[in-house]
Amino acid sequence: MGPGQLNALDLSQDARKLGYHVNYHLRWGQTGQSQHNRTLKDRLLSPSHAYTGHTRLMLRLLFFLTYAVVTTCSPASAAETVRVFVLAGQSNMQGHGKVNSDPRANDGKGSLQWLVKNPETSKKYGSLVDTAGDWKERSDVQIVYLERKGNLTPGYGHREGYIGPELGFGQVTGDAFESPVLLVKVAWGGKSLGKDFRPPSAGGKVGEYYQELLRLTRTTLRDAKTLFPNYSDCNFELAGFGWHQGWNDRVNQSLNDEYEQNMAHFINDIRKDLNAPNLPFVIAETGMSGWEEKHPRAVSLMKAQAAVAERDEFRGNVKFVGTKDFYRPKELSPSGQAYHWNNNAETYYLIGEGMGQAMLQLINLKQ
Repeated sequence: MGPGQLNALDLSQDARKLGYHVNYHLRWGQTGQSQHNRTLKDRLLSPSHAYTGHTRLMLRLLFFLTYAVVTTCSPASAAETVRVFVLAGQSNMQGHGKVNSDPRANDGKGSLQWLVKNPETSKKYGSLVDTAGDWKERSDVQIVYLERKGNLTPGYGHREGYIGPELGFGQVTGDAFESPVLLVKVAWGGKSLGKDFRPPSAGGKVGEYYQELLRLTRTTLRDAKTLFPNYSDCNFELAGFGWHQGWNDRVNQSLNDEYEQNMAHFINDIRKDLNAPNLPFVIAETGMSGWEEKHPRAVSLMKAQAAVAERDEFRGNVKFVGTKDFYRPKELSPSGQAYHWNNNAETYYLIGEGMGQAMLQLINLKQ
C-alpha cells in the first residue's frame, strides 16, 4: 500500500478520533447552510490548510458523511431524541438581564454586551458572538417562550433585549448532548407558588398558572413536530424541570411559612400530571441581594428552597442551586433594581449555567 493510501481499519479508527471535531463545528449550522459551515467546508477542502494530508482526507470524508444531517432528524435517524427541559417561575425566570449596553444605564456595566467586551469577562462570554460581533444562534438548542420560538440566542428574556436563565442553561445542555435540545419556558411576573402556581396536593383552589403551565407544556410536546419541522422525524423526551421563583411568597408571611411543603407538593404533582414520575428537578435559590440579605422572610424562604432538595423522597432526583454568589452590586450593574438582580446579565447567565450543571448531574452526565 503506497503513501497516502488508507485501508478500512485506518478509516474506521481515524473516523472515531476525528468525528467529534467535525460534529462540534457542524452543530452550529442548520438553516440554509450557515456561513460558519461554509467557512468550515472551505477549510476542510483547501489543500493549503494546516492539516496533514492524511488527516485532511479523513476530515473531508467525515464532512460529506455528516454535513447533510447537522441537527435535524432525518428518516435514517428517526430514533434520535430531542431532550425537552421546562423552565418555569416568575419574573426572574422570565429574565431581566440587559443584553445591550446603554450609556444611560451605568455606562452599560453588567449588560451582556459589556461582558463580551470587558477584558475581565470576555474570555467567558466572548464566545456568544461571532467574528462580526453578532450574537450567535444555537440551531441545536431551540426555545419556546409563550408566543416566541426559535434558535437559542440572547433576547428571550421578559421581552426582547433581555435574557433570563435560559441562555446559560441552554449553553450547558446544548454542549452536553449530541442530539438537539428544546427549552420550554413558561414564566409570568408577580406569581406566587402558594396561590398562582398552587399545586393540587396543597389543598384549596388549584392555581391558575399551575394549570396554564401544564397546558402550555403539554401543547408544546404535542405540537413539537409542527413547531419545529426539522425535528419531524425525532422523538421528544421530557428530560428535566427547572424552577426559579420566590419573591411573591417571600413578601407574604403565610405563603412563606408553607413554601417548603408547597414546593414538595408542586414537584410531585408536576411529575404526576406530566406522566414523568422520576423527572429531574432543579430549584434555583431566590438569592437576590447576595450574602448581605438578612430579612427574616427572605432568609427563611431560601432555607425552605434548600430543604426541599434534602428530603429523603427527593434525594438523587432534586437539586438545589445556590445563587447568592451570582449577585452583582448595582455599581457593576445596569440598575439598582435588587428584586430583578439589578438587571445584571451575568447573574442571569450564571443562574442558568448553574441550573444546567445541576441538571446534568441529576441525569448522570459529565460536562
